[in-house]
Amino acid sequence: MKFPVFDLHCDTALSLLGKNMHECGSLQKNSGHIDLERASDLPGYAQCFACFTTTIEKEGPSPVECFELELATILREVEKNSDKMRIAYTADDVRNNTSSGWMSAILSIEGPAGFGFDPQLLDDLYQVGFRVTTLGWNEQNPLTGSHVTGGGLTDLGREYVRKAQQLGMIIDVSHISDEGFYDIMDITTAPIIASHSNSRTVCGHTRNLTDDMFLQICKTGGTVGINQYADFVGEKPGVDALCDHILHFLSLDPSGKHISLGSDFDGCETLCDGITGIESYPLLAQHLIGRGVEESTVMDIFWNNAIGVMDKCCI
Repeated sequence: MKFPVFDLHCDTALSLLGKNMHECGSLQKNSGHIDLERASDLPGYAQCFACFTTTIEKEGPSPVECFELELATILREVEKNSDKMRIAYTADDVRNNTSSGWMSAILSIEGPAGFGFDPQLLDDLYQVGFRVTTLGWNEQNPLTGSHVTGGGLTDLGREYVRKAQQLGMIIDVSHISDEGFYDIMDITTAPIIASHSNSRTVCGHTRNLTDDMFLQICKTGGTVGINQYADFVGEKPGVDALCDHILHFLSLDPSGKHISLGSDFDGCETLCDGITGIESYPLLAQHLIGRGVEESTVMDIFWNNAIGVMDKCCI
């Protein structure tokens, strides 16, 4: 049985640009983890496309230039494939696109370095279509520390969270420090997501969530996107090990209403064994059902839970 897929995180825009940031590959068909040709086999597809930027020194364009290039790439590729995919701004857009036979693209921010970490620019970005934002990547920045550096929210970081939520953007805590996570929990007025983070109990990487963090996200009405990067899955990273993360979260919250998908496709070098890209989601569903997860819960994980957060947050 195939399920529709709502994936909370990928780095396909950056992947299409290539190492020189000028290759401009095709979303219709490519050798990466996601293309529309493979996605068309799913009964429904919604994808959060991240614009990734960081202040960590890298060769090539500046963070601002990277942000602009990635955004232009997403918008261009959606426009080129408008017979297959449309931008979605709300949960109803996703539903309407699906019923019309279109896939949905949702714009997301992974690291606000590309616009100088400036909360005042969120108004313009919201108008462009961004509906999800992290507060950083792996670096200490003017908003917060990261899982690498430690350190909580700054005053500017608190302003950023409040501004984003006021507009109707979803706050994403993937990559943030533990201190920053709890600082956000203290001030949030809306559901919180971790778009691509697994269970730290199952795999002790600092990019993953403790049991308490997961439960705190549940309390907000948010959701956690299961990441398929091998390093965040475990010592023997296969499909069953990936299922272990989902089953552990289900043991903490048997409702299954706070677990989603957040593949990290096109943003990691090594996926867990058995996963090759968007075409592997039916295999994950098959394994979950084989491990005793009800089909209705798989449907929630694959589709309903992410849409539910959009319903609550995206105005």
